[in-house]
Amino acid sequence: MTVTNPRGLPFQVGRRSGTGFRDLVRHQDDAFLAFARTLTDEEWERPSLCAGWTNKDVLAHLVLGMRLPPPRLLLAMARRHWSFDAANDVLSREYASRCTARELIDAFDRARARPKGIGRLLPAPLMLGDHAVHHLDIALALGRSGVLSPQVTDAVLAVETRVPNPFIPAAARTRGLAFRATDTNWSRSSERALEVLGTAENIISVLAGRHHAIPDLTGSGVATLTSRL
Repeated sequence: MTVTNPRGLPFQVGRRSGTGFRDLVRHQDDAFLAFARTLTDEEWERPSLCAGWTNKDVLAHLVLGMRLPPPRLLLAMARRHWSFDAANDVLSREYASRCTARELIDAFDRARARPKGIGRLLPAPLMLGDHAVHHLDIALALGRSGVLSPQVTDAVLAVETRVPNPFIPAAARTRGLAFRATDTNWSRSSERALEVLGTAENIISVLAGRHHAIPDLTGSGVATLTSRL
């Protein structure tokens, strides 16, 4: 698959596209920072699409994803019966409670320039998906759409539907289904007739396990996809 990077140069999204994906991560993070700086303190305290988390909690999680040392994560997991989800929840909430939204935005901006810890271990294609999904967790919860560029959405969808992810089983959710984004050129064919149609952002969010955008999807495969969330 060929997409266009922020500089307008084509590159391949595939096994050897690390540089291209890193360009897209930078492009996505630029867009997220511009978006984040428009939100009010009240909007940061509203619920996100991540169950139990405010938008500010999601922001704290994004920062920790690029600066949390693995030993600290392992210690938090050990204290919670080795549950990654429980440790992630506590660490993100605690960090959010200690900082203002402005401080977290600035911390994100600093951390993205030189990720440490877990952020250095996550491959660029998965980091792109993680950052894009959490951008949508905040934006869609606030009723905002069209926040991701078509280059980012198409690259994220290509990865979500093809690459196994230990945190989000999006690829498994697409099995036997066809997808078509109604606002970009991305599509995924299937021998079966069941199809899911919707905006690229809504498809990304639903494949990541968020139910919020299901009513905005159409096609014969929506019921099957919903049952897999």
